Amino acid sequence: MSRRDYEDDPAAPKANSLVPAASAVVVNDEGKVLLQRRTDNRMWALPGGKMELGESIGQCAVRETVEETGIHVEITGIVGTYTNPGHVFAYDDGEVRQEFSICLLARATGGELRSSDESLEVGWFTPEEIDDLPMVSSIRKRVNDWRAGRGPVVR
Repeated sequence: MSRRDYEDDPAAPKANSLVPAASAVVVNDEGKVLLQRRTDNRMWALPGGKMELGESIGQCAVRETVEETGIHVEITGIVGTYTNPGHVFAYDDGEVRQEFSICLLARATGGELRSSDESLEVGWFTPEEIDDLPMVSSIRKRVNDWRAGRGPVVR
């Protein structure tokens, strides 16, 4: 399913759903960040996704990270909360989801890099390498908040 991001765009469709989600800034012992290249928009992103019934936001971030990248993680902190009502994701099935995401900080504890049906590629990147990767602005905001040590931020 394809997805289009709109952020503070007056031409954006009106939201018709709100789903809690989590993402994770996963940092390894070398200071590199785990990223995935998404299948739905072909952009680089942090691992993450929607929260399921019966799990905590931390459990969601852990599950999504291993599902999308093969890497097991431990949550170590929070980068920030991102709830801009002007940021929506339009899916080709008609859902238009308002942003509601908690970005957590995590450290890798094991596993092996692998792509999934949600990720075309996965890899570890230095903060400087991330600057040149194609990425939607909301994900870049999370990475920049982590890099600046602002956390936890509320946006």
